[in-house]
Amino acid sequence: MHMTTLLRTAIAVLTTCILLTPAVAQDKKSASKDEATLLGQFGDWGAYKATPDGKLVCFALSQPLTAVTDPPGRNRDPSYAFVATRPAEKVKNEVSVLVGYPQKSGVDASATIDGSTSYVLYTQNDGAWVKNAAEESQMVEAMRKGSQLVIKSVSTHNTKTTDTYSLKGISDALDKVAAECK
Repeated sequence: MHMTTLLRTAIAVLTTCILLTPAVAQDKKSASKDEATLLGQFGDWGAYKATPDGKLVCFALSQPLTAVTDPPGRNRDPSYAFVATRPAEKVKNEVSVLVGYPQKSGVDASATIDGSTSYVLYTQNDGAWVKNAAEESQMVEAMRKGSQLVIKSVSTHNTKTTDTYSLKGISDALDKVAAECK
């Protein structure tokens, strides 16, 4: 599916930026056109832009502050929360999550903001997206106003995962994405 490919592309182009300090990532002069450029770090969220396949993509990205599995100690790839804008596809503020391992087929994930506002996420492979697209802008607004995002999901091996993200800085990161990706 195209969204899974996009998520994987974003992770691939970010690998270098995440491993480097923000100042080094911003000053990197020899970055390829597919590599993500850090536009700024805002609290726990970074704003990035990239041009995979010549198409501009901008996104806010964060990693969870805590990642808990049940049973405990399960190995998985890093997890990330994204809010992406792709002008060429007329997509603005698409929320997605990379969970870090394949999700159980037919089992939805959940996103809860500040313990009260919840959204259903459909899963495919190791990604999750807002199931009801009509709720996406509402979720982004709740994230802008909130302080914590909790993502719960179930892996193909029935491991229950709870990732907790700080929402500190997401508003500024999304504002930067909007300014760069028109």
